[in-house]
Amino acid sequence: MVQMKFIDNEVRRMLNLEQTMRDNPVLGILRDVPLEKTLDYIEAAIRGGVSFFEVALNSSDALQQIERIRGCYAEHCIVGAGTAITPELCQQAVKAGAQFLLTPGTPLDVFQYCRYHDVALLPGVLSPSDVALSLEYGYSAMKLFPAGSMPMRYVRDLQGPFNKAQFMAIGGVNADNAADFLKAGYLSVGLASALMPKEAVRRGDWDACEAQVRTIVSKVNDR
Repeated sequence: MVQMKFIDNEVRRMLNLEQTMRDNPVLGILRDVPLEKTLDYIEAAIRGGVSFFEVALNSSDALQQIERIRGCYAEHCIVGAGTAITPELCQQAVKAGAQFLLTPGTPLDVFQYCRYHDVALLPGVLSPSDVALSLEYGYSAMKLFPAGSMPMRYVRDLQGPFNKAQFMAIGGVNADNAADFLKAGYLSVGLASALMPKEAVRRGDWDACEAQVRTIVSKVNDR
């Protein structure tokens, strides 16, 4: 298990997402994980070797999940809030304890909010225009979504003119192809429902969940 140094809200602005992605090539995404299973889910993932998480804000109880994770595992993981599509959602997520934010696109009001309030942001991009806009606002680490819908060479093509950009692959990433994305040039990958076996989560078989996470992390590290 990678031990992550606790980063509190007072120094959130210092979070370097590019370095965090290098240190943590697998992001675990919580989307529609039942609130009562949140801490077990996080513990299984941490035991499996993942210490970098996103809680999707369009899930039920997302803010409570962020609060619980930060309250119980702050010394062992970094937690961000995804689907941060409005400044209001950004504010709520940061208040709940989110250490960084992610967007599915490039909403200018969110960019402006995060820059003004010194909030770390991983913007969602797909096109060269998205990448150029993100770089203009100072965001060199980005989330390419949906990565699985694009050719594997696409990330290298983007890095031709945008050599300072680094990318996380989200969308279409699973246990079988996660390492392929990193071999193709992505700095990290994000997995949601593919991180753990759905049936094992439903049953509360956290040993099986830990085992799958460990397998994914091992494949990524051995690439």
